[in-house]
Amino acid sequence: CVQILMAKTHLSGERKDGPMEALVHITGYAGSEVEIRGNGTVSAFRLACTPRVKTKGGWGDGNTTWIEVSCFRLLAEHVAASVRKGDPVVVVGKLRTNVWEKDGQTHERLVLEADMVGHDLNRGTSAFRRRPRLSSSDSREADGAPPEDEVEAAGLSAEERAAKAAQAA
Repeated sequence: CVQILMAKTHLSGERKDGPMEALVHITGYAGSEVEIRGNGTVSAFRLACTPRVKTKGGWGDGNTTWIEVSCFRLLAEHVAASVRKGDPVVVVGKLRTNVWEKDGQTHERLVLEADMVGHDLNRGTSAFRRRPRLSSSDSREADGAPPEDEVEAAGLSAEERAAKAAQAA
């Protein structure tokens, strides 16, 4: 059902002594609603990965792995507008370890810093909405406010354009 598709170590740059990155592709279900922070520049959600395992009596669910997925900048905005709790998703990114101290104890949490997030189309359908292009005179920082209606700002989908053309004919 849910699986880690690929886990590889990647050497950044051409140098052999360069930093190593743990890049992974993970499929699972959004286990929480997307939390938005930093005026929309950061979003996070919990990803649930439950493998199917063979037992003596057939197949069953294995232990669920929970991992926090963090998204930044434009990806954070798009994930907040697109992903809902329970959605099947594919996430590609870098594994990071967050370390903090609380009450004299050191805590660690594994976090997936997302480079890409999308719906898992093996589990259902999705409708893509392209982000509207900004002209050179437009500036996102000018007013800082997102469009009132994201669907209207993105324009019609291919299916909606075809239906409108059929009605006009």
